[in-house]
Amino acid sequence: MASNAVSTASGSSYSPGGVTIADWRPEDPAFWEAGAARVAKRNLGWSIFAEHLGFSVWLMWSVSSAYLLSMGFDFTPQELFLIVAAPNLVGSLIRLPYTFAVPRFGGRNWTVVSALLLLIPTLLFALFVQRPETPLWVFVAIAATAGLGGGNFASSMANINFFYPASKKGAALGLNAAGGNLGVAIIQFFLPVVVGGAGIFGMVTASDGGIHLERASYVYAALALVAAAGAFLFMNNLTTASVSPRQSLAVVRNKHTWVMSLLYIGTFGSFIGYSAAMPLLIKINFWGPSGGPTGTGIHFAYYAFLGALVGSVARPLGGWLADKYGGARVTAWSFVGMGVGTAAVLWTLTQLTPNPAQQPSIAQDNQAWFGWFLASFLVIFAASGIGNGSTYRMIPLIWARQARTATADGTPERLAAMQQSTRNASAVIGIAGAVGAMGGFLIPMSFGAPWVDDPASAARGAFAVFGGYYVVCLAITWFVYTRRSFLVSRLPSLAEARI
Repeated sequence: MASNAVSTASGSSYSPGGVTIADWRPEDPAFWEAGAARVAKRNLGWSIFAEHLGFSVWLMWSVSSAYLLSMGFDFTPQELFLIVAAPNLVGSLIRLPYTFAVPRFGGRNWTVVSALLLLIPTLLFALFVQRPETPLWVFVAIAATAGLGGGNFASSMANINFFYPASKKGAALGLNAAGGNLGVAIIQFFLPVVVGGAGIFGMVTASDGGIHLERASYVYAALALVAAAGAFLFMNNLTTASVSPRQSLAVVRNKHTWVMSLLYIGTFGSFIGYSAAMPLLIKINFWGPSGGPTGTGIHFAYYAFLGALVGSVARPLGGWLADKYGGARVTAWSFVGMGVGTAAVLWTLTQLTPNPAQQPSIAQDNQAWFGWFLASFLVIFAASGIGNGSTYRMIPLIWARQARTATADGTPERLAAMQQSTRNASAVIGIAGAVGAMGGFLIPMSFGAPWVDDPASAARGAFAVFGGYYVVCLAITWFVYTRRSFLVSRLPSLAEARI
């Protein structure tokens, strides 16, 4: 496509989709109001759609794994947790190359490619869920390809970061991330209904024709084609986003890259890990396979989506609160909330009767504690969603502050430094996203890895560890970003910058 620019000379022109924009200055108010805002919003809209599909495909196995036994597969709970964890491992590892793909190939171009790559996990899913004789290792490998959807988040966030001025990044990145995160709730809400299972709080009953998991994958394969076509026709590349991977990787020498990555493990790692594990946690603790057409106790399909829904909706709220009160303060309080929620979940789990054989009588007894379990988990999801929004708001501010500190206002050096800070922030967003997404692998594995004998007991120990980690994250946030007096003369913090 030919290069095009949003001119501000005299009422700028509106850049159509499918072109490369050579002149992009979102920090210039006149430039922004003259047409750039419309271009940014259009790219944001299609970015959200493509990222939303990526998240749905990424977490497709989180809910479908709970149906595999009813389709004739013979997997243990530990093997099911391994299948659920595999996409999260791959999704975290490919986030870094996906981030660097934006400056290398262009945001529009890579959105097209990444959408088309979703055809691999969806079509493999459709083929093999109909073959109960498929061995575990094949299923783990197929599930791992769903991690391609996890990479979409990193490239989408890095791309949108270039389109918006610093004053609007919190809201834009929050909406982009929330739209993507919502894909987790949507797949967990609609997949049970689409495949013929019960769902929507029991208002939809299971189909007499049995479960057909392949239906969901056909729907998402078609939507992936729509996303690729929309990105091709309506999105733009920015030449200002061009930067070499070597330049981007320079941020690994900055301590704040790793501080923010550690914090993002606590927020996003918790969101994606608990989202992946929640259907199976409900199933092994509150449900039995006999006693009725949908079993006895709490059916996971009725409620599993609520956590991801709450966390997704809370994410833009976290960005808004960060814009208003400061990202570091909001992040600190989010860890307080996650700690309280985790303590409540742990207490609830200690009240349950272990049910490794999934006996209906025990599932029915445990059902009395489900309300506390769900409410406690929703506190964690809400706090993690707010923390996701606030941490990603902090990253551009940290690098913008470094650029302003190193240069004089109104100079060409300041302009160049601010442009470079945007590139650096995009790289950090990718690195933090990759590190944080590892929580999506570690959390399900801590509940039920193949070497774990008792998933219920392992879950209790895991929640105690998670609670301790949130305390560490709270301490780090306070020490690096909100501490105003303690040892400030010897070890300065960024409290005065209100990051």
